[in-house]
Amino acid sequence: MKYCLICPILFVVFTACSQSNHQKAEQSNVIVKKNSIWWGKTTGKLPALLYGEGADRLGGAVMGYIDTGVVCKIIGRPKKFYQLQLSQFHTALIDTAMIQRDTALQTAKPVLSGSWKAWGTDSCYDIVTIHLNEKVPYTSYMEVNPAAIKINLYGVQSNTNWITQMQSLKEIKNLYYHQIENDVLEVTIQLQHAQHWGYTIGYEGNKLIIKVKRQPNIVGLSHLTFAVDAGHGGTNEGASGNVYGLVEKNYTLLFAKELGKQLKLAHAKVMMTRTNDTTFDNKDRVLFLQQKNPDVLISLHLNSADDASVNGASTYYKHIGFRPLSQFILKRIAAIKMNEFGNVGSFNFALNAPTDFVNCLVEIAFLSNKSDEAKIKSPAFRTAVARQIVLGIKDWLQYVSTEKN
Repeated sequence: MKYCLICPILFVVFTACSQSNHQKAEQSNVIVKKNSIWWGKTTGKLPALLYGEGADRLGGAVMGYIDTGVVCKIIGRPKKFYQLQLSQFHTALIDTAMIQRDTALQTAKPVLSGSWKAWGTDSCYDIVTIHLNEKVPYTSYMEVNPAAIKINLYGVQSNTNWITQMQSLKEIKNLYYHQIENDVLEVTIQLQHAQHWGYTIGYEGNKLIIKVKRQPNIVGLSHLTFAVDAGHGGTNEGASGNVYGLVEKNYTLLFAKELGKQLKLAHAKVMMTRTNDTTFDNKDRVLFLQQKNPDVLISLHLNSADDASVNGASTYYKHIGFRPLSQFILKRIAAIKMNEFGNVGSFNFALNAPTDFVNCLVEIAFLSNKSDEAKIKSPAFRTAVARQIVLGIKDWLQYVSTEKN
């Protein structure tokens, strides 16, 4: 993977609640021509909301994925995007391929939230349902210390006077909301444990469903399923080495197979996104992983930079609730005399984007650096890295199990 600039933080509070409407209107950059407004619904493969037009090699900063069939108000078209009016003072961009015009849609507002219910299942989830009279856009993010999930529902006013919470709940501690703006409803889901294990959001009809993954009863390698992702593959070759000409897709697969082997030796369950040289689009990988539902995803890549002196290992996360794993893995890799390139947050790599399961991207070393490339070429180094990643996972699980994190 090519070394690149890091995207902005995951979540931004656009306007303070204490501001007057006049102040908010002055700060808004939205200029709308009345005859340019139309309505549509989200469609396609993993539609995502973007903060703005900024971009780097991996694309612009993403608010998050959103379900299909969500009703959206389109107010403009900057470049290859549509601009959505999420609420009175909030906008977002979305790829034009992800919106289908619907002339039958009406603009009746406001959307009202109805009753909520939360209960625990017999599997690994607590479930929250929120009744709405329309599929509205939403964004979500994680908070830590204390651990919570926050969801903003746009274009919504509360008519929620009934939040049922069943005794079968095991991970959800508290569930409540604030009407933070006239048309933005903020949902708070407080968690029992400090470590986030993931959550999934989507609609069933006009009912928003939030599936909150519980912390496993036994926090240990032998009780968890790990997905190991070998970056690139097939027609997507990735970076290449400056000295030996090593091709990233080939060596990520070697590292991934070794990591899978070491995890199995530690009695973990392992699944792979690829086991040979095949083309596998990142969005398809995300959909595949969401279906398989691992506890943890480790994606392996090899870095590259224009400056051949840049070297070292790095780990990446997008969601703050998933950061601890990436820190422990980096510390262990650095222990085998690898320089530290850093622990990078708010990263906009596709496989860091899902909230459904804990995930970490590991950029093992730089193909563009002579010394690092020589290490990558070595089978002994590949085994050492895999073992250190497993040790990092064990350190993280020990940290999680102390309940003092």
